[in-house]
Amino acid sequence: MFQKILIANRGEIALRIIRSCKESNIPTVAVYSEADRDSLHVRYADEAVCIGSSLPNDSYLSIPRIISAAEIMNADAIHPGYGFLSESPHFAEVCESCDISFIGPPSRVIGLMGDKSEARKTVAAAEVPTIPGTEDIVANEEAALEAATGIGFPLMIKASAGGGGRGIRIVRTSGELTEAFRLASREAENAFSNPALYLERYIEKARHVEVQILGDKHGNIIHLGERDCSTQRRRQKLIEESPSPFVNKTLRVDLGKAALRAAEAINYENAGTVEFLVTDDNQFYFMEMNTRIQVEHPVTEMVTSCDLVKEQIRIASGSPLDLTQEDFQMDGHAIEFRINAEDPARNFMPSTGKITSFHTPGGYGIRVDSHVYAKYEVSPFYDSMLAKLIVWGKDREEALSRSERALGEFVIEGVHTTIPFHKFVLKHPIFRSGEVDTDFVESLTLDELN
Repeated sequence: MFQKILIANRGEIALRIIRSCKESNIPTVAVYSEADRDSLHVRYADEAVCIGSSLPNDSYLSIPRIISAAEIMNADAIHPGYGFLSESPHFAEVCESCDISFIGPPSRVIGLMGDKSEARKTVAAAEVPTIPGTEDIVANEEAALEAATGIGFPLMIKASAGGGGRGIRIVRTSGELTEAFRLASREAENAFSNPALYLERYIEKARHVEVQILGDKHGNIIHLGERDCSTQRRRQKLIEESPSPFVNKTLRVDLGKAALRAAEAINYENAGTVEFLVTDDNQFYFMEMNTRIQVEHPVTEMVTSCDLVKEQIRIASGSPLDLTQEDFQMDGHAIEFRINAEDPARNFMPSTGKITSFHTPGGYGIRVDSHVYAKYEVSPFYDSMLAKLIVWGKDREEALSRSERALGEFVIEGVHTTIPFHKFVLKHPIFRSGEVDTDFVESLTLDELN
């Protein structure tokens, strides 16, 4: 097992990793920017190092500073969390070259799955259904128009190096394609330093369902069931559930098998997620693989009693998986609500400032992952997520009722948050029925939240 782990991240995920390390008796090193000097992950880690200014490029995205901190503090492993450098093959490669264990997949796997076009071809060869689209990068607008004739409309232009909903455009007619292609290419270049694009058919009214996988260094790979992430806005997830209220037993088996085929095709190691779009008639298509721990991993933990972060650490240290696929089972239903510093009544405008009051809900089946506290300053430099409320129930009905109670107890004052939005969605008949698709949030009228 590792002697010391440096956490190359901030916020609630840094705290989450620290907790698993403490329970495993592994000392931790927190890195932080000037803006995060008073953050809880700095307070609760065994040691802490300031690595730069508030700007991410000068701190959490600076590979030389993070590696230097690890070497100075004698850390023999780095956990990247999610976001920032978690899916950077270069960062993983630098860790490997410096004899520092990267708690995640090998750089080769991150690079392969990070190239969305290559990922599609790889999983298709493993007989995983993929959305109809171009097999290779589309060179220019003229090539896009030619390819679109075969794919049909509506279609999506997607960044090959994309993620987080960036570098994506939905195109419904040929007349829109040229300008949308240029905009997507420019956005991809700015976000990922890679303007490469590909096209795929846009599937409307689909569900976003993902499967959690774990793989060790000994060739063992299992899945831990699915999560439904269909409640999202502009491809940014807001509410996640496990199991999916839409997926039946047969589809659950088929999704799990497809996820395993995708993982086995690349000899996957560590925690990862295979994401699918699922249609009304139970057809499903591979979207992408996330080669890291997910924001929504707690809902899987709640229904499987598996500490995914501990498993990540064990796998990276060379230990085999404790679980087999035959051991896996799901118990109850879990829902996660992302509590963001945003004003949903004003088109989810970001909200910054000092939190004047902060009170979290409690009781049986309630978990809150958060890094904030009263008098915490919400800065404009980082992601707007303040907390994750995760609720478990013996079934979905109990989880929904418990969620209403918990959201009613959650108090955050001083900034606008998405708590009113979640209360509104919980009462909506479409959400209650479990018939949510990825267009659900966009169809809502949120004026009444004023």
